[in-house]
Amino acid sequence: MEAREPLRDLRSALRAVLARVREGEPGEGREPFDLPRFWDALGQTFKVTSQEATKLSLAFSRPPLTSAEDCRKLSEDVQNAILAVATVYYWLPKGQGTTLRKMVRDATTEVVEGMIQLTETILSAPLESLSQEQLISTGGVWEACEQVSNLPRDNQAAVASALAVCLGVVKDALEEMEHALVEGQDPYSDIMEDEELGFRGNRDTYWSEADRKLLSSCMGLMKASKACLKKVLGVVKAYGKADSPEQIAQLDDLADIANEISPSVDELALSMYPPMNQLAVRLNAAKLASVLKKVLEITKTSHVCPPSEEGWVQFLSGAVDHNMNKIKNFTQGQL
Repeated sequence: MEAREPLRDLRSALRAVLARVREGEPGEGREPFDLPRFWDALGQTFKVTSQEATKLSLAFSRPPLTSAEDCRKLSEDVQNAILAVATVYYWLPKGQGTTLRKMVRDATTEVVEGMIQLTETILSAPLESLSQEQLISTGGVWEACEQVSNLPRDNQAAVASALAVCLGVVKDALEEMEHALVEGQDPYSDIMEDEELGFRGNRDTYWSEADRKLLSSCMGLMKASKACLKKVLGVVKAYGKADSPEQIAQLDDLADIANEISPSVDELALSMYPPMNQLAVRLNAAKLASVLKKVLEITKTSHVCPPSEEGWVQFLSGAVDHNMNKIKNFTQGQL
């Protein structure tokens, strides 16, 4: 038997584990779930996996050639380590929060994918040599295993983390659009002047006055999106709890709908660039406004919004309506 044959079997086994982790449902276990015990166990399995990756990589990095028997033993140890990671992941019930579970699943998936990558790198490299690819793959597994220490420990922290990511994306989109607007009426005039006529023949590459009026209200809607996410993140951090099934479910609902804000902002931003189709802008603005209103509604009725916080919910809801009404007025002729 070729020395590396067990690695091919290992690769197949790891691919099967990966498919199960991606698609599988959690075991709702009969025993009461113990969150601290889960994190200890997950941390331990990630640590063991990191060590097994190192052992596997070293065995195939220098002479003498690893025997088929040693390779089988190494492959077995790696497979057991990965199965332990997957098993502990399955302990985490949906009741602890779908947002938290998705983050743990993504981290678990990354570890399994990293180990598959390392196995494939060793299989494709010349025997008894340590390639740059193998070093990178080994480092990739280490990095994936270290992620466990950065994972949020409960659904409140998971939802806060998800909201912070959404806020970052929306901030970037807003800054990009502000930059484009600052560049003036015709951002391409210096590079696209018509040589013969001496003026720009193609007005499809900049905004008209009518476009700019519409843009102002669209920017208002994008700013409201940023303010909304910032405020929701603040109340989730301040008042969010993950002590009861109801609180956990409310946080998940909030994360699910807030997750729709950044793609909706992106769609609106893309339609705002010249040549502008005002009807498309109106439709994308309406979609974003609808998502924002839902986020505010869900926030207001959840445990993260005590009466003292209702003022800004009302204010932002009014800001969304105000900007959307202006957009409707500007585009009335397009219908």
